[in-house]
Amino acid sequence: MDYVAEPRWLLLGHQLPTRSSNARVKTWRRLQQIGAVAARNSVYVLPNTGQCREDFEWMRSEIVALGGEATVFAADAISENGTDDIVSMFRRAREQEYRAVKTAVDRLLRSSKTKQHSRSSREGAAARSLRALRDRFSAVEHIDFFDAPARGEAAASLAALEQAIHGRRQVSGAMPNALSPVGFHARRWVTRPRPGVDRMASAWLIRRFIDPNATFGFTDRPGSADVPFDMYTGEFSHRGELCTFEVLAERFSLKSAAIARVSQIVHDLDMKDKKYDPPEAAAVGRMVEGLRALLADDAALLEQGIVMFGALAHSFQSEEGPIRPAKATRAPDAHKSSGGRVARTQTKRKGRR
Repeated sequence: MDYVAEPRWLLLGHQLPTRSSNARVKTWRRLQQIGAVAARNSVYVLPNTGQCREDFEWMRSEIVALGGEATVFAADAISENGTDDIVSMFRRAREQEYRAVKTAVDRLLRSSKTKQHSRSSREGAAARSLRALRDRFSAVEHIDFFDAPARGEAAASLAALEQAIHGRRQVSGAMPNALSPVGFHARRWVTRPRPGVDRMASAWLIRRFIDPNATFGFTDRPGSADVPFDMYTGEFSHRGELCTFEVLAERFSLKSAAIARVSQIVHDLDMKDKKYDPPEAAAVGRMVEGLRALLADDAALLEQGIVMFGALAHSFQSEEGPIRPAKATRAPDAHKSSGGRVARTQTKRKGRR
C-alpha cells in the first residue's frame, strides 16, 4: 500500500443562529485565541496538528452548545501556490499582533522615561504592565505556527523594557565580556515550543561547545535555575540585528570557519533579510520545515535539529578545523541523545588526526 501523507490543514466550517450576536462575538474571539485564520466566510483554518485538532473539536462543541452547527475536516490546498497563500495569511495575522504588542511596549518604554512619579510607584506600575505585555506576547507566540518575522522586534522591545525597569539586561552597545562555558554546565536550557532554525542551531552550539551534556526544555515561563534562549527574557536572544545563534557565539567567543558559515545561514533564514545570501540557506530552510512537519514532539524535533546542524557544520570544516568543545562535567553516559554522541564522536576523531 502506498503511503499517503496526512492533509496539511484543518478546517472548521460553522453556522450560528442569525439572531444571536453574542454567540457570533464569542465564537470569533475564541477563534482568534486559538490562532485560526479565515479562509472564507465561516470557514477557518489551522495547521493539522494534534493540539489544533483538539482546539477545533472544542470549538465545534462550543458552537453546537450555542445552538449552531459545525464540522471539522482535513484538507490540502490543490491550487497553485495555495499552501503558500495560507501560510502567508497566518504570518500576516501574527505580524499584526506582534506589532501591536511592540507598539504598546514602546509606548510604555517612552512613558517610563518621562513620567515624574516616585521611583517605587513608577517601577511598580511599570512592572505590572510588563507582566501583562509578556503574557500578551506569549499568547501570540503560542499561535505563531510559521514564525512571523515581527516576533524578533517585539521580543527586543520587551527586553529593552525589562532592562529599563529591572536593569537585568543590556540591549544595545557593545557585548559584555566573554562568558565561560563552565558556569553553564549542568543547567537546563529552555526555549519556546516548536523550535525552528535559530533554536535548532543554537541548541547544537550549546551542546557542542558550551555543555555536551546540556538538557533542553520547552516553556513560556523559565524557572529561576533555567537558562532561557531565543525568548523574550534572558541575555541569549535576538540583539539588534543579531539572531540568537550569533549572540551565543559572540557571548562565549566561539569562532571557527564552520561556525561562521552556519551563522550566516541561520541569520538569513531567521532574520529574513538576505544579508549574506549563502547558497545553502534554501535547502537548510526546507530541511527545518520538513522536520517540523514530520515531528510533533518538540524534544525529538530539537534533537534531530541538533544532528542536522552538526552534520552541516562538519561539512564546512576547513584546514582551520573546529574549536575545542566544552568538557563534560558528568559521566560520559549521563547523556545518551544523538546530539551528545555526535559531540563525542567528533572529539575522538580530532584526537586521531
